[in-house]
Amino acid sequence: MLDDEELTTKKNNKTDEVIPEEVGSVKIADEVLSIVAGLAASEVPGVAEMSGGLVGGLTDMLGKQNYAKGVKVIPDGKTVRVEIYVIAEYGFTIPDVAIAIQEKVKTAVENMTGFEVTAVDVHVEGIKRKEMPDITDEGENEDEHTR
Repeated sequence: MLDDEELTTKKNNKTDEVIPEEVGSVKIADEVLSIVAGLAASEVPGVAEMSGGLVGGLTDMLGKQNYAKGVKVIPDGKTVRVEIYVIAEYGFTIPDVAIAIQEKVKTAVENMTGFEVTAVDVHVEGIKRKEMPDITDEGENEDEHTR
């Protein structure tokens, strides 16, 4: 009598590869792919924020956190193409930031989802200056008067 492994091998007419029985399917929503890509891109130094256009702006006004903001995912079977829209931080070299985004997004999406990333297109839609901490003269003046 044949065991399950031998039976599976014989059914597939292959002696060197055993295909396990399926126990179900896993489907990953496009929104999940967008969130993974968006979080990865936002962690890159030189990315001030993700650019979401009108819809992203409305979501921000409502106070909702949208981790998929500025990300467009184009799935094709087990492959995916990702478009990232960002606002770069002033002072960083834009091509270096874009390359870092491409590498980080590709690695994150492939490692977390198993999808092959065929391309990561980066669109820099603006530049934002890093916000400096607010230093007021009042605090310094109060110290001088109390001496």
